[in-house]
Amino acid sequence: MLDWFPLYNSLRIAGISTGIIFFAGIFAAYYIAKAPRLLKGLLDVILTLPLVLPPTVVGYLLLRLLGPKRPVGAWFLEMFDLKLTMTWWSAIFATAVVIFPLMYRTARGAFESFDETLAYSGQSLGLSNAYIFWRIRMPCCRQGILAGTVLSFARALGEYGATSMIAGYTPGRTATISTTVYQLWRTNDDALAFRWVLVNMAISCVVLLAVNFLEKRRTAGAAGGRR
Repeated sequence: MLDWFPLYNSLRIAGISTGIIFFAGIFAAYYIAKAPRLLKGLLDVILTLPLVLPPTVVGYLLLRLLGPKRPVGAWFLEMFDLKLTMTWWSAIFATAVVIFPLMYRTARGAFESFDETLAYSGQSLGLSNAYIFWRIRMPCCRQGILAGTVLSFARALGEYGATSMIAGYTPGRTATISTTVYQLWRTNDDALAFRWVLVNMAISCVVLLAVNFLEKRRTAGAAGGRR
């Protein structure tokens, strides 16, 4: 019988990490898109770096930072008796770092394509910056931002390298779909591993269909706007 904990754990880790980077990515993209060219280029390299680094390298760096004998990890352990590694929620740190560049770059592209004359028009009418952002800028950029969110969630669901290093594999506690497939393969349980592969592929197909749907809507909206 299939133990559904890895699916549940993967979904909650992906959901929480996607929620975190949704706001962090939009915040970073909005302000960096308006930054001076040199500063924008520097910050862009730093924030996009996890996208090109091997996930195991990201996991290693997080272990150097959050491990029980490392600066941040030791402080949390001493002050709150809280261990930041080898727990299910420690995988959230790794997953959020890995998927952040996807959300950031997608949101930045959406903001950079926004027609700033709409914002200037709102300012001339006395509208606040907060109102312009949430009621004018975000609705115009929503398709790109939603596509970035869905892609980030899909990437989070399949994350293995950084997650396995910082959270490990403990059945019923830290196991995810990706780590479960690897462990089943190691123990020659190909039948059960293949079932989990099919589950992951089914979820990925649904996510990709959602992204394609959003892309078509954005393209149709842009075409309608040009008319």
